[in-house]
Amino acid sequence: MRRTLVAAVLVTLTIALAAATAGAGKPSFTPQIYADGAAWGTKATTELPEPNAHNMQSYDKLFVITNSNNPDPQMPVGEAAPGNPDYNGGRWYTHTAVWTAAGFAAHGTVPILMSYDDVMLHAGLGHLDITAGTPGPPPPPFFSCPLLPVK
Repeated sequence: MRRTLVAAVLVTLTIALAAATAGAGKPSFTPQIYADGAAWGTKATTELPEPNAHNMQSYDKLFVITNSNNPDPQMPVGEAAPGNPDYNGGRWYTHTAVWTAAGFAAHGTVPILMSYDDVMLHAGLGHLDITAGTPGPPPPPFFSCPLLPVK
């Protein structure tokens, strides 16, 4: 009886794992992330361990803007994209960006941010508050997700 129960549990776990990973790695060529002023597609997310002092520079920041009032969707904004010498191949460190009252007062309907420069401009004006870490997940705080051209 015990062997039958163990076998049933193993079969159930195998089926659940196969179902959970069935879509992993499939590319999406639809717009998912803005970086360097353009929309990019992605592949499935792989969570990474927190970096240390020796490899933190191998991550790009990904800004998740949580309270845009623009009717067009505000996708996350990456620090760099393919072709940019600072792009780290899709290793991301998630940051949460929140429009402030000053940002809403200055713009009414806030603009869609499409680049690191856009994010830094508005942060410098006091229009965005940025904190390290994810508002979710998803995305996780540290993950790998290469950028792909939109088709």
